[in-house]
Amino acid sequence: MPHTSSSAEQLDHIKKMMERSSRFVSLSGLSGIGAGICALAGAWLAGRRIDCRINGDCNLERLIYNGGNELANDLLLIAVVTFIAAFASAFLFTWLRSKKQNVALLGGTTARLFWNTAIPIIAGGIFLFRMMQLGIYELVAPGCLIFYGVALVNASKYTLREIRFLGYGTMLLGIINVWFLGYGLLFWVIGFGLLHIIYGVWMWWKYERNNG
Repeated sequence: MPHTSSSAEQLDHIKKMMERSSRFVSLSGLSGIGAGICALAGAWLAGRRIDCRINGDCNLERLIYNGGNELANDLLLIAVVTFIAAFASAFLFTWLRSKKQNVALLGGTTARLFWNTAIPIIAGGIFLFRMMQLGIYELVAPGCLIFYGVALVNASKYTLREIRFLGYGTMLLGIINVWFLGYGLLFWVIGFGLLHIIYGVWMWWKYERNNG
């Protein structure tokens, strides 16, 4: 019995070593929670800016945007700042977990993960930027969700497999949003905010709660 137990432990150790060599397994659930909180904050600011243009109640917005009149530019600025903050948050928590696990953050697996995530996002960003130039703003929100979902599903080959479910969820929300174009901000809140927080809590509970 002790010999069987020892063999099982050795096989489990070998399995984990092989997985770490082919997948980036230090992705932290706290990264998802942090990104979701950043998305909710960005959505709140965007909602305030939209209300300002519709209702004229711009006391707070004058402090934030210096009285800017271009709503599209302001919303783009909010989106860029939110993305940077979410990325910084995700990087910080993932770096802390990789340090705790004594796993190198940079390497061949990380590079493959990065490129498989970045290519759909870059392609989608160029496509959505052109749509904004043409004044087709209604499809920007669902387009962001769809391309981001594709990126996550693509990245799941090189990191924790569960991330593909987050990708499926954001893609589905983006597709539904195409038929409800006036509710882009709401779908952003659900997809980039709530789904990320739920995913982050799930992953933290599954992988980090006991041993990180």
